[in-house]
Order: sequence, then C-alpha cells, then structure tokens
Amino acid sequence: MLTRLLRTYLQPYRRPLTVVVLLQLVGTMASLYLPSLNADIIDQGIARGDTGYIVRTGGWMLLVSALQIACSIAAVYFGARTAMSFGRDVRAAIFGRVMSFSAREVGQFGAPSLITRNTNDVQQVQMLVVVTCTLLVAAPITCVGGVIMALREDAGLSWLMLVCVPVLVLAIGMIIRKMVPQFRLMQTRIDTVNRVLREQISGIRVVRAFVREPYETRRFDAANADLTATALRTGRLMALIFPIVMLVLNASSVAVLWFGASRIDAGQIQIGALTAFLSYLMLTLMSVMMATFMLMMVPRAAVCAERIVEVLDTDSSVVPPKRPVTEVNVHGDLELRDVRFQYPGAAAPVLRDISFRARAGQTTAIIGSTGAGKTTLLGLVPRLFDATGGTVLVDGEDVRDLSPDILWQRIGLVPQRPYLFTGTVASNLRYGNPDATDEELWTSLEIAQARDFVEALPEGLEAPVAQGGTNLSGGQRQRLAIARALVRRPEIYLFDDSFSALDLGTDARLRAALRPVTADAAVIIVAQRVSTIVDADQIIVLEDGAIVGIGRHQELIETCPTYAEIVESQLTVAAVA
Repeated sequence: MLTRLLRTYLQPYRRPLTVVVLLQLVGTMASLYLPSLNADIIDQGIARGDTGYIVRTGGWMLLVSALQIACSIAAVYFGARTAMSFGRDVRAAIFGRVMSFSAREVGQFGAPSLITRNTNDVQQVQMLVVVTCTLLVAAPITCVGGVIMALREDAGLSWLMLVCVPVLVLAIGMIIRKMVPQFRLMQTRIDTVNRVLREQISGIRVVRAFVREPYETRRFDAANADLTATALRTGRLMALIFPIVMLVLNASSVAVLWFGASRIDAGQIQIGALTAFLSYLMLTLMSVMMATFMLMMVPRAAVCAERIVEVLDTDSSVVPPKRPVTEVNVHGDLELRDVRFQYPGAAAPVLRDISFRARAGQTTAIIGSTGAGKTTLLGLVPRLFDATGGTVLVDGEDVRDLSPDILWQRIGLVPQRPYLFTGTVASNLRYGNPDATDEELWTSLEIAQARDFVEALPEGLEAPVAQGGTNLSGGQRQRLAIARALVRRPEIYLFDDSFSALDLGTDARLRAALRPVTADAAVIIVAQRVSTIVDADQIIVLEDGAIVGIGRHQELIETCPTYAEIVESQLTVAAVA
C-alpha cells in the first residue's frame, strides 16, 4: 500500500525528484572526496613540510566543501517542497473522497478516525518522503562510495568492513522488527484518544448535567495511558539504537587504529591513508545507521498508508449517474414509489413499501413514534443514502439519475440537529445562497422568527458564531438553520423535526410566515407535535417503517388508530399541564 500510494502521488513530481537524486549524488561524491584530500595533505604536505601543497590542497578542499554544502541545501529545498506537495495532494484526495461518502461510509469509519487519517497518518507518510529525499537517497551512495574509497586507500583492512557493517545492520534490524507492531498499535491508540476527547468536548453539557466528570476523566486517563504505554515501549526500543550504534562505531575505530598501527609500522600504509580509511569506515557505518534508522519510519508509514488507501479505495454507496439528467420540466414535485431501505446486515428493513406524492404548494407532514423511520425517509430525498428498493422521484426524475447539483439546488434541508459553522450569522445564512444580499438575509430571518435576537446582537449579521453554534441556544440554532434554507428559496423544503426547540407561539408564527413563501414549493415536515402539523394538506403516519395512514388531521383521527393515539396522548399531556 505504501509503494502504491507513493507511486501514485509522487508521479507528477518526477522531475524535482530526479533533481534531488542528482544533487545528492554530486554532494555525496564531494563529501567522499574530502577524506582523500585530507590524506594527501598529511602524507604529501605535512610529512614533507610542503606548505604550498598544504595551501593548494586546502583551497581545493574548501571548494569541494562549498559544492557539497550548495548541493545539500538545494537537495533539501527540492525534497521538502516535493514532500509538502505530496502531503497536500493526499490530504486533498482524502477530503474529496470523504465528501463523496454517504452517511453509511462516514458512520463506517467514524469522524475521529477520518480526522486522524487526514492529519496524523498523512503527516507520517509525508515525513517519510522528506527523510527519503534529504537523507535516505544519500545513504546508499555514501555506503557504496565509502567502501570503494576505503578499499582504494588500503585493501588490507577491508575485512573490518565485512565484520562491522553486518553487526550494525543485524543489531538495528532486530530492534526495528520489535518496533513494527508497536507502531501499528500506536495509530489505533491515537484514534481512540481522538474519539474519547471528541465525545467529551461535544457532550460537555451532558457530562456536567449528570455530574460525570470523574467517570469521563477516568475514561480519558485509560485511553491516554494506553497510548502512553505504547509510546513508551516504542521509545525504549528506539533508545537502544543509539548506544548500540555508538558501541559499534567506537569499537570499529579502535579496531582500525589497532590493526592499522601494525601496518604503519610495517610500512604497508601511511598515516594519512589510515586516517582516510577510518573516515571512510565511519562514513559507511553512519550511512548504514542512517539508512536503518530512517527505515524505522517505513513500518509506521506503511501502517498509515494502509489506513489512507482504505479510505481512498472505499466507494460511496451513493453513486453519481453516468449520464445525469440536467433539465427537468416539472418543479416542486416529490414522489416515492414502493420505497424500501435496509441497512447492510440489518435483520429487518427500516422502511418498506413507502408510497406517497407531495406536490408544489402542498404541505406534507410525517409523524410517528421514535424509530419509525421518519428521518431515514427524509434522508433518501437528497441522497444522503440511496433506497435499497423502489424509486424516489424529484420533479418527475429518479434522484439516482439527476445531476447531484441539480438535485441539491432544488432542496432546502433543515436537519434534526441543526449545525452551524464557525464564522458569522451572515456567513452561515449564505450557505444557502452565497450571492444573497443583506436584505434577503434579514427577510429570511424575519420569516424564521430570528430577526429580533439577531438585531439584538451587537454585531448583527456579523455576530460571531462558534463551531456548531454552541454560543447560541437550541431554539436560536434551529431558527438560523430554517433561515439558511429560506435564503436558498428551493422548490422542496425538508424540515426534519425542525420546530421541536420552539415554543408553541413561535412555532405558530413561524408556520404562518412560511405559508406565503412556500406557496409554490413542496413542504415536507417531520414532527413530533400534532399542533405543528394539524393544518397540513396531508399527514403520513409511520409505524415500524410502514405507512399506516394518510390523510388530513380530522380524517386520520377517525380512520387511523395510531394517529388517534398520538393525538390523544398529547391532548392528555396538555390538559394535565
């Protein structure tokens, strides 16, 4: 998965990557040339007292060093730029894929996991690309070049390399092998911490209302302790690497000096050549160590790549049409024909044999007990998920054949739990229509019975709105969500229990103000209160996912026992109150 991800998203950056490899090659060759020049200064200049040779060779070393520095800086620049572009592209791809998901796929992964995959996981793979471009590319060049240059200085000590390099690789390799499962576990632990923290922040009011702070503290402590324990195990293994590397390096240096001294004494090697050999051995071991150390990032990056590709390979269950319909003749007409919906793996369908029609200028209400399938039914219209049987028609066309943009332009949805985005009142309202004027915003606010409280805010339309609208009351959020839908002036309004947080007076005034605005549109209202839907043109009664009654209020009281029971229970509660 890692190779596939890198190949796919680094393909557009072949040229800068080629430049990075060439720069690293030139820079590494320059660094390998320096010990040889240093050996010449010792053997040809210092040993013979030739100051001129020392100065000339020293100047040449400065030029080679300058070339190495310039190549290294340029390689890091192009490598980092490429890695950042890679990360940007992968994040954009994940975001685009998630935006195409239906509610089913979002629920399958979960919001905390999707956030982690698009941030932490991408960052891990991105860091691997950075390290590869800046360090890992140079490691094999240094290793091969160091061996060649060391043999060129003295072949008699080459056996030391045959001992030192495998010992270093074996020692670090054993540690990395134990670290791989810890890296895999760490990503899961991060997901868990994100999930727990997200739940606690979102549900802080519930936590405080039920005095559950100690319990939630213990729950977070448990998740945090698991992550900490995994990170500590990984850290302890990583901490072993440096002492082992230093032990091998220092032992190798001692061995070179020990056996090299006897060769100098025998006249088989000069002091400068021994110094160069030691430098090349150190460069070779350091490149092996660096490559092995960098390869430690591969297991974690591979785990992250698997999680990223899992999202990218998941297709939405709501598939855009291959030949979308972009023009329709009818406007404001909604019809469901024998609609059925069942979640994957569920024992029974949520909806079955749902058939009704809502025309422009008509208000259709849907009522039923909790879990009857009201919200699910409403979600089929904008294709939050697709029906598993039957047909949903908007303006005479199957929603699965309509262009998504055409479909969504015709629908104004006010969800059961209204969500407002970080910004201002105006920016939230303009989600419905980005080109809406301030006058249109105020008109929509007045219809939604929200003008008074918005005018009371010091900044008016520019009043700040916190994430989720948490700085507003539930009723204020609902009214702003209704106003947002009104700004759009759609042909089909879907109100999913959107009046539940309003008092009866505000509810009545809002519905009265809606009538002239929605006279040419189909209005679908999901409600729990009978008073909200008593004047609807048709009322649909749902029970256990099936329609048990369709008609007007008075007609259903006489013909539908389920509806009569709902009305009687609410009237009884009202009388008691």
